[in-house]
Amino acid sequence: MIKAVTGTKDILPSDIPKWKHLESVVQTIFKNFNYSEIRTPIFEETVLFARGIGEETDIVGKEMYTFLDKGQTSITLKPEMTASVVRAFIEHSLASKQPLYKLYYISPMFRQERPQAGRLRQFHQFGVEAIGSESPILDAEIIQIAYDILRRLGLKDLLVKINSLGIPESRENYKKELRHFLNDKKNKLSEDSQKRFDTNILRVFDSKIETDQELLKGAPILLDYLDEESKIYFNIVRNILREADIPFEIDTKLVRGLDYYAKTTFEIISGKVGSQNALCGGGRYDLLAEQLEGKPTPGVGFAAGIERILLACENEKTLSLPEEKLDFYIVTVGENLIEKVYNAASILRRRNFSVEFDYLDRSAKAQMREANKLNARFVIFFGGDEYSNGYFSLKNMQTGEQKQFPLEDLKTIVIE
Repeated sequence: MIKAVTGTKDILPSDIPKWKHLESVVQTIFKNFNYSEIRTPIFEETVLFARGIGEETDIVGKEMYTFLDKGQTSITLKPEMTASVVRAFIEHSLASKQPLYKLYYISPMFRQERPQAGRLRQFHQFGVEAIGSESPILDAEIIQIAYDILRRLGLKDLLVKINSLGIPESRENYKKELRHFLNDKKNKLSEDSQKRFDTNILRVFDSKIETDQELLKGAPILLDYLDEESKIYFNIVRNILREADIPFEIDTKLVRGLDYYAKTTFEIISGKVGSQNALCGGGRYDLLAEQLEGKPTPGVGFAAGIERILLACENEKTLSLPEEKLDFYIVTVGENLIEKVYNAASILRRRNFSVEFDYLDRSAKAQMREANKLNARFVIFFGGDEYSNGYFSLKNMQTGEQKQFPLEDLKTIVIE
């Protein structure tokens, strides 16, 4: 039997209401903050992600689905969205159309990593990118959007972590101090952290190895090396979050290792999804557009994992979705009526009612069982002498009340 590829998952009809509910909440809040949707191709040239994510990262080095197309161009299924959005922003000269673009997306992503709870090889994210402003208000806004979405979904076991990376110049001074602190401990670091020591030392903080974290105890703190501008900026972000009643804590180990990141970085974690507990994360990337050969353009955004969020919702039992109901189920009583039943269903469907009927030539009793299974609000009975005299019966499945109506009333019937 052919099965779904390892690390992928079918989203079955029984799961779809959860996804639709989440997407509805997401889109409502994005609309409240005046973000417009953008959709980019599912694959891009590999060089985009090598520049946009960084060749030293695990994503580019180990996890991307990359292949040569027939023209021998290296193509990659997108592992994240920011690089794609900024590429589209540059390619279509959006900066010339308006000074600030506030964009959102909901999209599948692809990373070849070890599947685990809430973490698949094809997974889905929603997120925002606000491109064109250096305002700290936007940093606070994207954190609020992420937090408001998670709270609107009913999640309570949340922790917002924030930090500041400062500007590249002050960060370089900090890297020197960190390298000096770790220099005599380098040989005790894990293999990955030893490589990061030489290529991108800030990413040593990303290590999940316990011995690495022990060696980092007492390390200098990036916040102590911030330039004055970045300190003021970070204070504004924190003040706005307090005004918006968003609880947060400063996490000095929360870093982004790539040079185009600047100032605010954040993530929101949940205690309800196991070891992979980050539901979303983001920050400011003021130098990314230049890395992708565009004009200097500041940007800030976040991405959130849909599967992880739904897992947290299930674990916290917040998904109390309303039952989906069918407006009408047409029960056929008798033979040779299927064409008439189909025509009646078409009349009602074109009036924007949801309608179903029997395609399997089952008994009236079996059809009624199906109507109950589908949560039909009303059942229409077609057949017998009643139908021959130009009438149908309508049964209210909640009250049990049943009435007769002329067939032509299908074009005008109203239900509450």
